[in-house]
Amino acid sequence: MLSAYPACFIKEENGYSVIFPDLNDLATCGNTLDEALAMAVDCLAGYLYWLQKDGETFPKPSTPNEINIAKIAEELEVSSENAFINIVTVDVAAYAKTHFEKSVKKTLTIPAWLNTAALEQNINFSQVLQEALMSKLHLQ
Repeated sequence: MLSAYPACFIKEENGYSVIFPDLNDLATCGNTLDEALAMAVDCLAGYLYWLQKDGETFPKPSTPNEINIAKIAEELEVSSENAFINIVTVDVAAYAKTHFEKSVKKTLTIPAWLNTAALEQNINFSQVLQEALMSKLHLQ
């Protein structure tokens, strides 16, 4: 299912800022307009994906004419002269399969004694590695 939300694209001296007013002012940026749009799709997909995983409902999107882009630019202390609203769309399920849920195979080397001890304890190597990486990256 396609999800669509309006986003404010604000041209700044080093690229574009992108703000989704309907999503708690969720923001991202890009050096070019193409990069900002790609980042907006990724940002929107990630936000909606985690709402869905947490069992929350998606907020109702505004129409572009309901958004006061001048006010948003003022809050960011930037000019609204080069700002515009664009609808960003994403199929969250399809995007998640490709970007968030896709597993990759990794080959690793551990000492033989450690392998034997882990096998004796029926340790799931993939799960342990994922948990360790999440902890090391402060994602838990």
